[in-house]
Amino acid sequence: MSLRIYNTLARAVVTFTPREIAKVSMYVCGMTVYDFCHLGHARSMLSFDVVQRWLKASGYAVTYVRNVTDIDDKIIKRAIENSETITALTNRMVEALHEDADALGIERPTHEPRATDFVPQMLDLIGKLEAKGIAYATNKDTDGNADVNFSVRKFPSYGKLSGKSLDELRAGERVAVAGAKQDPLDFVLWKAAKASEPAEAKWISPYGMGRPGWHIECSAMSCALLGEHFDIHGGGADLQFPHHENEIAQSEAVLVQATTNGASQPMANYWMHNGFVNVDNEKMSKSLGNFFTIREVLKVYDPEVVRFFIIRTHYRSPLNYSDVHLDDAKGALKRLYTALDLVTAVEVQIDWMNVYASRFKAAMDEDFGTPEAVAVLFDLAGEVNRTKSAELAGLLRSLGAVLGLLQQAPQAFLQKGSGGDASEILIQIGLRADAKAQKNFAEADRIRQVLLAQGIVLKDSPTGTTWEAAA
Repeated sequence: MSLRIYNTLARAVVTFTPREIAKVSMYVCGMTVYDFCHLGHARSMLSFDVVQRWLKASGYAVTYVRNVTDIDDKIIKRAIENSETITALTNRMVEALHEDADALGIERPTHEPRATDFVPQMLDLIGKLEAKGIAYATNKDTDGNADVNFSVRKFPSYGKLSGKSLDELRAGERVAVAGAKQDPLDFVLWKAAKASEPAEAKWISPYGMGRPGWHIECSAMSCALLGEHFDIHGGGADLQFPHHENEIAQSEAVLVQATTNGASQPMANYWMHNGFVNVDNEKMSKSLGNFFTIREVLKVYDPEVVRFFIIRTHYRSPLNYSDVHLDDAKGALKRLYTALDLVTAVEVQIDWMNVYASRFKAAMDEDFGTPEAVAVLFDLAGEVNRTKSAELAGLLRSLGAVLGLLQQAPQAFLQKGSGGDASEILIQIGLRADAKAQKNFAEADRIRQVLLAQGIVLKDSPTGTTWEAAA
Protein backbone atom coordinates (compact mmCIF):
# COMPACT_ATOMS: atom_id res chain seq x y z
CA MET A 1 0.00 0.00 0.00
CA SER A 2 1.33 3.44 -0.90
CA LEU A 3 1.08 6.51 1.30
CA ARG A 4 -2.18 8.44 1.09
CA ILE A 5 -2.65 11.98 2.44
CA TYR A 6 -5.72 14.12 3.00
CA ASN A 7 -5.08 17.06 0.69
CA THR A 8 -7.07 20.12 1.80
CA LEU A 9 -6.80 21.50 -1.73
CA ALA A 10 -8.45 18.37 -3.21
CA ARG A 11 -10.78 17.86 -0.20
CA ALA A 12 -9.99 14.16 -0.33
CA VAL A 13 -7.49 11.53 0.74
CA VAL A 14 -5.22 11.05 -2.27
CA THR A 15 -2.17 9.00 -3.16
CA PHE A 16 1.06 10.80 -2.34
CA THR A 17 3.47 11.14 -5.25
CA PRO A 18 6.58 13.24 -4.53
CA ARG A 19 7.96 15.59 -7.15
CA GLU A 20 11.31 13.80 -7.02
CA ILE A 21 11.87 10.11 -6.47
CA ALA A 22 12.63 9.32 -2.79
CA LYS A 23 12.70 13.02 -1.84
CA VAL A 24 10.11 15.15 -0.04
CA SER A 25 10.10 18.91 0.45
CA MET A 26 7.83 20.19 3.22
CA TYR A 27 7.10 23.66 4.58
CA VAL A 28 5.13 24.17 7.81
CA CYS A 29 4.08 27.51 9.25
CA GLY A 30 5.75 27.92 12.64
CA MET A 31 5.34 30.16 15.65
CA THR A 32 4.98 33.91 16.05
CA VAL A 33 7.44 34.31 18.90
CA TYR A 34 6.06 36.89 21.31
CA ASP A 35 5.10 34.51 24.13
CA PHE A 36 5.56 30.93 25.32
CA CYS A 37 4.09 28.18 23.12
CA HIS A 38 0.78 26.70 24.23
CA LEU A 39 -0.61 23.20 23.74
CA GLY A 40 -2.15 24.18 20.40
CA HIS A 41 1.35 24.98 19.12
CA ALA A 42 2.58 21.68 20.56
CA ARG A 43 -0.08 19.85 18.59
CA SER A 44 0.96 21.43 15.30
CA MET A 45 4.66 20.81 15.88
CA LEU A 46 4.00 17.21 16.96
CA SER A 47 1.64 16.50 14.06
CA PHE A 48 4.25 17.41 11.49
CA ASP A 49 7.04 15.83 13.51
CA VAL A 50 5.16 12.54 13.10
CA VAL A 51 4.65 13.28 9.39
CA GLN A 52 8.34 13.84 8.75
CA ARG A 53 9.30 10.83 10.91
CA TRP A 54 7.01 8.54 8.92
CA LEU A 55 8.25 9.93 5.61
CA LYS A 56 11.82 9.15 6.72
CA ALA A 57 10.79 5.68 7.95
CA SER A 58 9.26 5.15 4.50
CA GLY A 59 12.61 5.78 2.85
CA TYR A 60 12.28 9.41 1.83
CA ALA A 61 14.98 12.03 2.24
CA VAL A 62 13.03 14.90 3.80
CA THR A 63 13.82 18.60 3.63
CA TYR A 64 11.63 20.06 6.34
CA VAL A 65 11.26 23.83 6.77
CA ARG A 66 9.43 25.32 9.77
CA ASN A 67 9.66 29.09 9.94
CA VAL A 68 9.76 31.56 12.82
CA THR A 69 7.78 34.79 12.54
CA ASP A 70 9.94 37.31 14.40
CA ILE A 71 8.35 40.56 13.21
CA ASP A 72 4.65 41.19 13.77
CA ASP A 73 2.25 43.63 15.42
CA LYS A 74 2.02 41.45 18.54
CA ILE A 75 5.78 41.16 18.79
CA ILE A 76 6.26 44.93 18.54
CA LYS A 77 3.53 45.54 21.12
CA ARG A 78 4.98 43.01 23.58
CA ALA A 79 8.54 44.31 23.21
CA ILE A 80 7.37 47.85 23.96
CA GLU A 81 5.36 46.62 26.96
CA ASN A 82 8.41 44.75 28.27
CA SER A 83 10.78 47.68 27.61
CA GLU A 84 13.05 45.34 25.66
CA THR A 85 14.22 45.18 22.08
CA ILE A 86 12.40 43.08 19.53
CA THR A 87 15.56 41.03 19.04
CA ALA A 88 15.90 40.33 22.76
CA LEU A 89 12.24 39.26 22.99
CA THR A 90 12.26 37.02 19.93
CA ASN A 91 15.62 35.40 20.80
CA ARG A 92 14.31 34.59 24.26
CA MET A 93 11.07 33.14 22.91
CA VAL A 94 12.86 31.06 20.25
CA GLU A 95 15.08 29.60 22.96
CA ALA A 96 11.95 28.77 25.00
CA LEU A 97 10.33 27.23 21.92
CA HIS A 98 13.35 24.96 21.47
CA GLU A 99 13.30 23.96 25.13
CA ASP A 100 9.61 23.00 24.90
CA ALA A 101 9.95 21.20 21.57
CA ASP A 102 13.05 19.30 22.68
CA ALA A 103 11.29 18.19 25.88
CA LEU A 104 8.45 16.74 23.76
CA GLY A 105 10.90 14.86 21.54
CA ILE A 106 10.15 17.01 18.50
CA GLU A 107 13.01 16.76 16.05
CA ARG A 108 14.48 20.01 14.76
CA PRO A 109 13.50 20.87 11.19
CA THR A 110 16.10 20.89 8.44
CA HIS A 111 15.78 24.68 8.25
CA GLU A 112 14.21 27.11 10.72
CA PRO A 113 14.26 30.48 8.90
CA ARG A 114 13.45 33.72 10.65
CA ALA A 115 11.33 36.19 8.72
CA THR A 116 13.65 39.13 9.39
CA ASP A 117 16.45 37.36 7.49
CA PHE A 118 14.38 37.27 4.29
CA VAL A 119 13.09 40.83 3.90
CA PRO A 120 15.02 41.39 0.63
CA GLN A 121 13.35 38.31 -0.87
CA MET A 122 9.95 39.58 0.29
CA LEU A 123 10.54 42.94 -1.35
CA ASP A 124 11.58 41.19 -4.55
CA LEU A 125 8.28 39.27 -4.60
CA ILE A 126 6.30 42.42 -3.90
CA GLY A 127 8.08 44.24 -6.70
CA LYS A 128 7.24 41.47 -9.16
CA LEU A 129 3.60 41.51 -8.10
CA GLU A 130 3.49 45.27 -8.56
CA ALA A 131 5.09 44.98 -12.00
CA LYS A 132 2.36 42.51 -13.00
CA GLY A 133 -0.31 44.95 -11.84
CA ILE A 134 -1.47 42.59 -9.07
CA ALA A 135 -0.14 44.73 -6.20
CA TYR A 136 -0.60 48.45 -5.63
CA ALA A 137 0.76 51.05 -3.23
CA THR A 138 -1.55 53.24 -1.20
CA ASN A 139 -1.82 55.28 2.00
CA LYS A 140 1.41 57.18 1.37
CA ASP A 141 2.15 59.39 4.39
CA THR A 142 3.95 62.73 4.59
CA ASP A 143 7.30 60.92 4.85
CA GLY A 144 6.68 59.01 1.64
CA ASN A 145 5.98 55.69 3.37
CA ALA A 146 3.24 53.59 1.75
CA ASP A 147 1.31 50.37 2.27
CA VAL A 148 1.29 47.82 -0.55
CA ASN A 149 -1.76 45.60 -1.04
CA PHE A 150 -2.49 42.50 -3.11
CA SER A 151 -5.41 42.85 -5.51
CA VAL A 152 -7.36 39.65 -4.84
CA ARG A 153 -9.74 39.96 -7.80
CA LYS A 154 -6.77 39.90 -10.18
CA PHE A 155 -6.01 36.34 -9.07
CA PRO A 156 -8.97 34.40 -10.55
CA SER A 157 -8.53 31.21 -8.51
CA TYR A 158 -8.52 32.97 -5.15
CA GLY A 159 -10.58 30.90 -2.71
CA LYS A 160 -9.64 27.49 -4.10
CA LEU A 161 -8.16 26.32 -0.78
CA SER A 162 -11.07 27.47 1.39
CA GLY A 163 -13.58 26.44 -1.27
CA LYS A 164 -15.39 29.78 -1.24
CA SER A 165 -16.11 32.22 -4.00
CA LEU A 166 -14.90 35.80 -3.84
CA ASP A 167 -18.43 37.01 -3.15
CA GLU A 168 -18.84 34.52 -0.30
CA LEU A 169 -15.52 35.57 1.18
CA ARG A 170 -16.39 39.24 0.86
CA ALA A 171 -19.61 38.65 2.78
CA GLY A 172 -17.77 36.77 5.53
CA GLU A 173 -17.43 38.29 8.97
CA ARG A 174 -13.65 37.87 8.98
CA VAL A 175 -13.10 40.36 6.14
CA ALA A 176 -12.51 43.88 7.39
CA VAL A 177 -12.70 46.92 5.15
CA ALA A 178 -9.70 49.24 5.10
CA GLY A 179 -10.31 52.69 3.73
CA ALA A 180 -7.62 52.87 1.05
CA LYS A 181 -7.99 49.33 -0.29
CA GLN A 182 -9.45 48.93 -3.76
CA ASP A 183 -11.45 45.95 -2.48
CA PRO A 184 -12.15 44.84 1.10
CA LEU A 185 -10.70 41.40 0.29
CA ASP A 186 -7.32 42.86 -0.65
CA PHE A 187 -4.59 42.09 1.85
CA VAL A 188 -1.41 43.86 2.86
CA LEU A 189 2.00 42.87 1.53
CA TRP A 190 3.98 45.75 3.00
CA LYS A 191 3.11 48.02 5.92
CA ALA A 192 4.19 51.65 6.07
CA ALA A 193 6.28 52.47 9.13
CA LYS A 194 4.64 54.20 12.07
CA ALA A 195 6.41 56.88 14.05
CA SER A 196 5.58 55.07 17.29
CA GLU A 197 7.33 51.86 16.22
CA PRO A 198 10.97 51.14 17.14
CA ALA A 199 13.68 51.53 14.51
CA GLU A 200 14.38 47.78 14.38
CA ALA A 201 10.83 47.25 13.05
CA LYS A 202 11.56 49.34 9.95
CA TRP A 203 13.30 48.48 6.68
CA ILE A 204 14.19 50.68 3.71
CA SER A 205 12.13 49.80 0.65
CA PRO A 206 10.94 51.26 -2.68
CA TYR A 207 7.79 52.21 -0.73
CA GLY A 208 9.62 54.12 1.96
CA MET A 209 10.29 52.81 5.45
CA GLY A 210 8.15 49.87 6.52
CA ARG A 211 7.98 46.17 7.24
CA PRO A 212 6.51 43.07 5.60
CA GLY A 213 2.99 41.80 6.07
CA TRP A 214 2.59 38.36 7.60
CA HIS A 215 1.50 36.44 4.49
CA ILE A 216 4.40 37.46 2.22
CA GLU A 217 6.90 36.15 4.77
CA CYS A 218 6.06 32.48 4.18
CA SER A 219 5.97 32.81 0.39
CA ALA A 220 9.47 34.27 0.42
CA MET A 221 10.94 31.74 2.84
CA SER A 222 9.40 28.66 1.21
CA CYS A 223 10.54 29.77 -2.23
CA ALA A 224 14.06 30.59 -1.04
CA LEU A 225 14.56 27.26 0.73
CA LEU A 226 12.41 24.80 -1.25
CA GLY A 227 11.87 26.45 -4.62
CA GLU A 228 8.80 27.76 -6.43
CA HIS A 229 7.08 24.36 -6.35
CA PHE A 230 7.35 21.85 -3.51
CA ASP A 231 5.56 18.82 -2.12
CA ILE A 232 3.78 19.55 1.17
CA HIS A 233 2.65 22.73 2.89
CA GLY A 234 1.28 22.33 6.41
CA GLY A 235 -0.04 24.21 9.40
CA GLY A 236 -2.95 24.52 11.79
CA ALA A 237 -6.54 24.51 10.53
CA ASP A 238 -6.86 28.15 11.58
CA LEU A 239 -4.30 29.09 8.91
CA GLN A 240 -6.27 27.70 5.99
CA PHE A 241 -7.99 31.07 5.54
CA PRO A 242 -6.79 33.68 5.11
CA HIS A 243 -3.09 32.93 5.61
CA HIS A 244 -2.64 29.93 3.35
CA GLU A 245 -5.15 31.22 0.82
CA ASN A 246 -3.11 34.42 0.59
CA GLU A 247 0.16 32.51 0.32
CA ILE A 248 -1.17 30.61 -2.68
CA ALA A 249 -2.38 33.81 -4.34
CA GLN A 250 0.80 35.83 -3.97
CA SER A 251 3.13 32.91 -4.75
CA GLU A 252 1.31 31.52 -7.74
CA ALA A 253 0.58 34.96 -9.15
CA VAL A 254 4.26 35.75 -9.51
CA LEU A 255 6.33 32.60 -9.28
CA VAL A 256 4.65 29.62 -10.85
CA GLN A 257 5.20 29.21 -14.55
CA ALA A 258 2.33 28.25 -16.86
CA THR A 259 2.34 24.67 -18.12
CA THR A 260 2.04 23.72 -21.77
CA ASN A 261 -1.75 23.54 -21.54
CA GLY A 262 -1.99 26.97 -19.99
CA ALA A 263 -2.77 25.81 -16.46
CA SER A 264 -0.65 26.90 -13.54
CA GLN A 265 1.31 24.51 -11.36
CA PRO A 266 0.46 24.83 -7.68
CA MET A 267 2.75 26.36 -5.09
CA ALA A 268 2.54 23.06 -3.16
CA ASN A 269 1.06 19.78 -4.33
CA TYR A 270 -0.43 18.81 -0.96
CA TRP A 271 -1.88 21.03 1.77
CA MET A 272 -2.18 19.51 5.25
CA HIS A 273 -3.91 21.04 8.28
CA ASN A 274 -3.96 19.73 11.84
CA GLY A 275 -7.09 20.09 13.97
CA PHE A 276 -7.65 22.36 16.96
CA VAL A 277 -7.07 21.69 20.63
CA ASN A 278 -10.33 22.33 22.47
CA VAL A 279 -11.03 23.22 26.09
CA ASP A 280 -14.70 22.88 27.07
CA ASN A 281 -15.55 22.59 23.36
CA GLU A 282 -13.88 25.89 22.51
CA LYS A 283 -10.69 26.22 20.53
CA MET A 284 -7.67 26.79 22.74
CA SER A 285 -6.18 30.21 21.94
CA LYS A 286 -4.46 33.14 23.55
CA SER A 287 -7.21 35.50 22.41
CA LEU A 288 -9.81 33.49 24.36
CA GLY A 289 -7.55 33.20 27.39
CA ASN A 290 -8.24 29.47 27.74
CA PHE A 291 -4.76 28.26 26.84
CA PHE A 292 -2.17 26.25 28.71
CA THR A 293 1.50 26.74 27.87
CA ILE A 294 3.58 23.68 27.15
CA ARG A 295 5.81 24.36 30.12
CA GLU A 296 2.83 24.67 32.45
CA VAL A 297 1.59 21.25 31.40
CA LEU A 298 5.09 19.75 31.66
CA LYS A 299 5.29 20.78 35.31
CA VAL A 300 2.54 18.24 35.99
CA TYR A 301 2.97 15.57 33.31
CA ASP A 302 5.95 13.74 31.86
CA PRO A 303 6.73 15.04 28.34
CA GLU A 304 6.23 11.60 26.83
CA VAL A 305 2.75 11.43 28.35
CA VAL A 306 1.89 14.74 26.67
CA ARG A 307 3.34 13.50 23.38
CA PHE A 308 1.35 10.27 23.64
CA PHE A 309 -1.82 12.19 24.55
CA ILE A 310 -1.54 14.25 21.36
CA ILE A 311 -0.39 11.47 19.02
CA ARG A 312 -3.08 8.94 19.87
CA THR A 313 -5.69 11.30 18.35
CA HIS A 314 -5.61 11.63 14.55
CA TYR A 315 -3.91 14.86 13.53
CA ARG A 316 -7.00 16.18 11.70
CA SER A 317 -9.46 15.46 14.52
CA PRO A 318 -10.28 17.84 17.38
CA LEU A 319 -8.21 17.15 20.50
CA ASN A 320 -10.04 17.68 23.78
CA TYR A 321 -7.76 18.82 26.58
CA SER A 322 -8.43 17.95 30.21
CA ASP A 323 -6.53 16.54 33.16
CA VAL A 324 -8.77 13.48 32.95
CA HIS A 325 -7.65 12.81 29.37
CA LEU A 326 -4.00 13.35 30.26
CA ASP A 327 -4.30 11.03 33.26
CA ASP A 328 -5.84 8.41 30.99
CA ALA A 329 -2.95 8.85 28.54
CA LYS A 330 -0.50 8.40 31.42
CA GLY A 331 -2.16 5.15 32.48
CA ALA A 332 -2.21 3.85 28.91
CA LEU A 333 1.45 4.67 28.33
CA LYS A 334 2.32 2.93 31.61
CA ARG A 335 0.73 -0.26 30.26
CA LEU A 336 3.09 -0.20 27.29
CA TYR A 337 6.12 0.40 29.50
CA THR A 338 4.96 -2.31 31.91
CA ALA A 339 5.10 -4.81 29.04
CA LEU A 340 8.63 -3.69 28.22
CA ASP A 341 9.56 -4.00 31.89
CA LEU A 342 8.79 -7.74 31.81
CA VAL A 343 11.63 -8.67 29.50
CA THR A 344 14.87 -7.11 28.28
CA ALA A 345 14.16 -6.07 24.69
CA VAL A 346 16.68 -6.94 22.02
CA GLU A 347 17.41 -4.43 19.28
CA VAL A 348 15.61 -5.36 16.07
CA GLN A 349 15.37 -3.98 12.57
CA ILE A 350 11.71 -3.59 11.65
CA ASP A 351 10.56 -6.28 9.25
CA TRP A 352 7.58 -4.62 7.59
CA MET A 353 6.29 -8.06 6.57
CA ASN A 354 5.79 -8.93 10.25
CA VAL A 355 2.06 -9.03 11.04
CA TYR A 356 2.27 -6.25 13.64
CA ALA A 357 4.65 -4.08 11.60
CA SER A 358 2.50 -4.56 8.51
CA ARG A 359 -0.62 -3.39 10.36
CA PHE A 360 1.32 -0.42 11.78
CA LYS A 361 2.51 0.55 8.30
CA ALA A 362 -0.98 0.24 6.82
CA ALA A 363 -2.30 2.58 9.52
CA MET A 364 0.40 5.20 8.99
CA ASP A 365 0.12 4.98 5.20
CA GLU A 366 -3.55 5.94 5.46
CA ASP A 367 -3.12 9.66 6.18
CA PHE A 368 -0.79 9.11 9.15
CA GLY A 369 -3.35 7.11 11.14
CA THR A 370 -1.74 7.27 14.56
CA PRO A 371 -4.80 6.03 16.51
CA GLU A 372 -4.72 2.74 14.60
CA ALA A 373 -0.92 2.58 14.83
CA VAL A 374 -1.10 3.05 18.61
CA ALA A 375 -3.70 0.27 18.77
CA VAL A 376 -1.13 -2.01 17.12
CA LEU A 377 1.36 -1.12 19.87
CA PHE A 378 -1.14 -2.23 22.51
CA ASP A 379 -1.83 -5.50 20.69
CA LEU A 380 1.90 -6.11 20.46
CA ALA A 381 2.34 -5.27 24.16
CA GLY A 382 -0.31 -7.88 24.95
CA GLU A 383 1.69 -10.46 23.03
CA VAL A 384 4.85 -9.46 24.91
CA ASN A 385 2.96 -9.94 28.19
CA ARG A 386 1.89 -13.42 27.07
CA THR A 387 5.10 -14.71 25.48
CA LYS A 388 7.82 -12.73 27.31
CA SER A 389 9.53 -12.56 23.90
CA ALA A 390 12.61 -10.31 23.83
CA GLU A 391 12.27 -10.02 20.04
CA LEU A 392 8.67 -8.83 20.22
CA ALA A 393 9.63 -6.39 22.98
CA GLY A 394 12.33 -5.09 20.65
CA LEU A 395 9.78 -4.68 17.85
CA LEU A 396 7.50 -2.80 20.26
CA ARG A 397 10.31 -0.38 21.06
CA SER A 398 11.26 0.01 17.39
CA LEU A 399 7.70 0.73 16.24
CA GLY A 400 7.28 3.11 19.18
CA ALA A 401 10.44 4.93 18.08
CA VAL A 402 8.79 5.74 14.73
CA LEU A 403 6.30 7.83 16.73
CA GLY A 404 8.93 9.14 19.16
CA LEU A 405 7.65 6.87 21.96
CA LEU A 406 8.89 4.09 24.28
CA GLN A 407 12.57 5.01 24.22
CA GLN A 408 13.04 5.52 27.97
CA ALA A 409 14.24 2.73 30.24
CA PRO A 410 11.00 1.10 31.45
CA GLN A 411 11.90 1.31 35.14
CA ALA A 412 12.91 4.97 34.79
CA PHE A 413 9.54 5.84 33.25
CA LEU A 414 7.48 3.75 35.66
CA GLN A 415 9.20 5.27 38.68
CA LYS A 416 8.72 8.90 37.62
CA GLY A 417 6.46 11.05 39.73
CA SER A 418 6.75 8.99 42.89
CA GLY A 419 8.43 11.75 44.86
CA GLY A 420 10.27 9.09 46.87
CA ASP A 421 13.99 8.67 47.42
CA ALA A 422 15.11 5.71 45.29
CA SER A 423 17.85 4.60 47.68
CA GLU A 424 15.48 4.66 50.66
CA ILE A 425 12.87 2.70 48.72
CA LEU A 426 15.47 0.03 47.91
CA ILE A 427 16.37 -0.16 51.60
CA GLN A 428 12.72 -0.75 52.47
CA ILE A 429 12.46 -3.41 49.75
CA GLY A 430 15.49 -5.13 51.30
CA LEU A 431 13.96 -5.01 54.79
CA ARG A 432 10.75 -6.46 53.39
CA ALA A 433 12.70 -9.29 51.73
CA ASP A 434 14.37 -10.06 55.07
CA ALA A 435 10.99 -10.10 56.83
CA LYS A 436 9.58 -12.51 54.23
CA ALA A 437 12.64 -14.75 54.59
CA GLN A 438 11.96 -14.89 58.31
CA LYS A 439 8.27 -15.65 57.57
CA ASN A 440 7.33 -12.35 59.24
CA PHE A 441 4.62 -11.70 56.68
CA ALA A 442 2.86 -9.13 58.85
CA GLU A 443 5.98 -6.92 58.80
CA ALA A 444 6.44 -7.50 55.07
CA ASP A 445 2.86 -6.41 54.46
CA ARG A 446 3.30 -3.39 56.73
CA ILE A 447 6.30 -2.20 54.69
CA ARG A 448 4.30 -2.65 51.47
CA GLN A 449 1.43 -0.58 52.87
CA VAL A 450 3.74 2.18 54.14
CA LEU A 451 5.32 2.50 50.68
CA LEU A 452 1.91 2.41 49.00
CA ALA A 453 0.81 5.32 51.18
CA GLN A 454 3.85 7.18 49.82
CA GLY A 455 2.77 6.51 46.23
CA ILE A 456 5.09 3.51 45.73
CA VAL A 457 3.76 0.25 44.30
CA LEU A 458 5.85 -2.91 44.81
CA LYS A 459 5.83 -5.63 42.15
CA ASP A 460 7.03 -9.12 43.05
CA SER A 461 8.30 -11.53 40.41
CA PRO A 462 10.42 -14.71 40.32
CA THR A 463 13.49 -12.52 39.70
CA GLY A 464 12.84 -10.18 42.64
CA THR A 465 10.89 -7.10 43.64
CA THR A 466 10.73 -3.89 41.65
CA TRP A 467 8.76 -0.71 42.25
CA GLU A 468 6.94 1.97 40.35
CA ALA A 469 5.02 5.16 41.01
CA ALA A 470 1.33 4.74 41.71
CA ALA A 471 -0.94 5.83 38.87
